[in-house]
Amino acid sequence: MIQVTRLDQSHLYLNAEYIQSVESTPDTHIVLVNGHSYVVTESDEEVVDRIMRYRQAVYGGGTGRPALHVVNE
Repeated sequence: MIQVTRLDQSHLYLNAEYIQSVESTPDTHIVLVNGHSYVVTESDEEVVDRIMRYRQAVYGGGTGRPALHVVNE
């Protein structure tokens, strides 16, 4: 789980495994695979960093699920 902050300053924990996309337009929108969407105060880069740290903590280096990589197009 990663912690994010809603616009009203309340905290929300999201299961990082279910995050489909993170986008800044300019607010940061997180969309889950079930279609639920959340607008948060963190930047898209911060959210992605938290996801990557979560995956590193859960899966370690080299075993289990493949590492997450940011792809810039």
